[in-house]
Amino acid sequence: MTDQKTQADPIIIKKYANRRLYNTDSSSYITLEHLATMTREGRDFKVVDARTGDDITHNVLTQIIMEEENRGQTMLPVSFLRQLISMYGDSMQAMVPQYLEASMEAFRRNQEQFREAMAGAFSGGPFEAIARRNMEMFEAATKAFVAPQKPGQASPSAKAAAPAAPAKDELSELKEQLAQLQKQMERLGK
Repeated sequence: MTDQKTQADPIIIKKYANRRLYNTDSSSYITLEHLATMTREGRDFKVVDARTGDDITHNVLTQIIMEEENRGQTMLPVSFLRQLISMYGDSMQAMVPQYLEASMEAFRRNQEQFREAMAGAFSGGPFEAIARRNMEMFEAATKAFVAPQKPGQASPSAKAAAPAAPAKDELSELKEQLAQLQKQMERLGK
């Protein structure tokens, strides 16, 4: 057996009686927030009681959820929590963990597929064609207003002052729609 840590080995976190958490991989004390970040990054860890060696990962992860829920934006609705509590002691209790795990995995897969679909929809899809057409119209409109003119000749914008106003309103509207689409794409990307 080698001394090197493999990718499959979880990082061991020791929890001491004074509630301090010690990361044996980095040889440093960490906080619950560090563990939450590690979880979001997909890094596997195991929390053990420093005195007894008991695996207390479940308790610490539950504590992290409580900390997150207390920060303001809750993710777990009260009705879900009530249903979850009511399942303790029920004959179906043994099935709940597997069901919740499978549900969360399915949710993650769907979330990833949705992100991929949205990324594909905005690159090379119909929205890209609309954006390109809007940019072409914008460029054509700006060329019409800045076209070179001969001395003594009225500018194209002066000649077409009445028709230019509706085109300008349409252009402003298209710009606004494009800005809204960009905002939606940014929100979906987060």
